[in-house]
Amino acid sequence: MTARMIDKVWTGIFYAVAAAVIGLLVFFFAVVLSKGAGFWQPEFLFGRPSNTQAGGGIGPQLINSFYLLGVALFLSVPLSLGAGVYLAEYAKQGRIVGMIRLCLEAMASLPSIVVGLFGLLAFVTLTGWGYTLLGGALAVTIINLPGLTRICETAILDVPASIREGSLALGATRWQTLVKAVLPAAIPQMVTGVILAAGRIFGEAAVFIYTAGLTTPMLRWDADWGSSAHPLNVFRPAETLTVHIWKLNSEGIVPDAKLIAAKSAAVLMVAVLLFNLAARLTSSLLARHFSGSQRARRGRMKRNKAA
Repeated sequence: MTARMIDKVWTGIFYAVAAAVIGLLVFFFAVVLSKGAGFWQPEFLFGRPSNTQAGGGIGPQLINSFYLLGVALFLSVPLSLGAGVYLAEYAKQGRIVGMIRLCLEAMASLPSIVVGLFGLLAFVTLTGWGYTLLGGALAVTIINLPGLTRICETAILDVPASIREGSLALGATRWQTLVKAVLPAAIPQMVTGVILAAGRIFGEAAVFIYTAGLTTPMLRWDADWGSSAHPLNVFRPAETLTVHIWKLNSEGIVPDAKLIAAKSAAVLMVAVLLFNLAARLTSSLLARHFSGSQRARRGRMKRNKAA
């Protein structure tokens, strides 16, 4: 066989593999959406589930999932950003940095069920909180902290050295260079990583079973802030959408448990898909914004020189 023929054969193989992956994904989406038809109905998305009769909705579970997602990101993003900045800008290569990287890699490889059991011991039993939304957020922060730290570190390291050198040459301090030049250039990649991490948090189940609980109280916005019935109370049990799916398939406490689980799975899949699309769109828009700002600054500099 000639080199051109070999190239065509391998090109065809790679195209076939890509088509198979896309076909498998489309088939998976089609099956889940067909079994969960009707998941877009408002009474299902915003209604409360029933424990005695057919029908009901997933309103409290959706509130719990998005609220827990917000609390988890509020905890994990600052910690990850700080750790990434330290490792990329300030840490000197040595035993301490090597130990930090080893710990991050070990944390990243932990199974979620192990983190859930640790959360049960640390955030449920030892603290005396019981099953709480805050305990679930703290536990899932342990899972996402290594990945987000690595994303922030990589994003900062990928910033061209010419940006740092130019800022320092203009008289800026190291902190000013970091805040005004390096971090804005790294924001698109960081935001993409945060949104992808949000999709993982939204789809997590094992951790929340042992920390956030399997029940949700009757939520009322007119309840006291300290009451377990108030939706914004972080010290209340919070059954998430993924845990609700697992519970329906394992217990089957209502006549149409399988149908509700299928609809809930369709909602979960669409939500994760939207997270991924939002990550790509946001990254593209931010990259275009910052590159446009840089082009505008270069244009102003050229005009000033010409004047």
